[in-house]
Amino acid sequence: MKLSALTIYPLKSARSVPQRTVRVDRFGPAGDRRYMLIDPSGRFISQREVQRMALLGASLNAAGDLLLSGDGRDHRVSIPGPSAPQVDVQIWGDAVTASLADDAAHAWLSDFLDHDVRLVHMPDHVRRPVDSDYGGADDTVSFADGFSFLLIGERSLDALNERLVSPVPMDRFRPNLVVSGSPPFAEDTWRRVQIGDLVFDVVKPCARCTMTTVDQTTGRRSSPEPLKTMAEFRRIRYPHSIEVYFGQNLVHRSHGVVRVGDTIKVLSRH
Repeated sequence: MKLSALTIYPLKSARSVPQRTVRVDRFGPAGDRRYMLIDPSGRFISQREVQRMALLGASLNAAGDLLLSGDGRDHRVSIPGPSAPQVDVQIWGDAVTASLADDAAHAWLSDFLDHDVRLVHMPDHVRRPVDSDYGGADDTVSFADGFSFLLIGERSLDALNERLVSPVPMDRFRPNLVVSGSPPFAEDTWRRVQIGDLVFDVVKPCARCTMTTVDQTTGRRSSPEPLKTMAEFRRIRYPHSIEVYFGQNLVHRSHGVVRVGDTIKVLSRH
């Protein structure tokens, strides 16, 4: 098995940025989801509410500045410094302190998205722990939904697409790590894996939502697929909810570098 693709998302819910090499730090993939949009109340905003975010380009330069693009326009946002205003933001059940970007960034993004938004950055010193049911006290995460890495096998997507009238690409599921050479849904059975020189715990299946129905090339939701079909064979019923799963969340156990082409070894299984 090989690592066939690596992706980061510098701005949560904006366009993906493919990589050949990614450094892994305590947040996870370096530069991944350290920026996020919030509404005036401080709550995070994603494609669940604003599908047009799929059309928003967001990459990082060597200095860590955020380079925004869309509709033929560009805007550079300097990484907020120590004197930047600090605000409390809400991401799911977590309250996190973040640095507020400048007013020009808020204005550019609000105009592009046609929503009143603010841009925030997670400073290096902030610690947002992962869910204690799945990670240790020292496991931290950026503004990702809950965990530092999402892994999906290529054949798992193939198996899903065989059930769909119109196949969907991998970008609907926004993984960081894509695996080639594994059977469909083999990742569901993995407990611990090694990718190159780094070790990861496979801690939780990824519950899927309406973001999987947003076409990442148009920024539109025109069909209930693939969520509707996944609900037919990837559903788990709990006492108070029903969840649909696709892909696996990972927590890294070492720091270093992962590269496209790295060998993947399963160290233990469920």
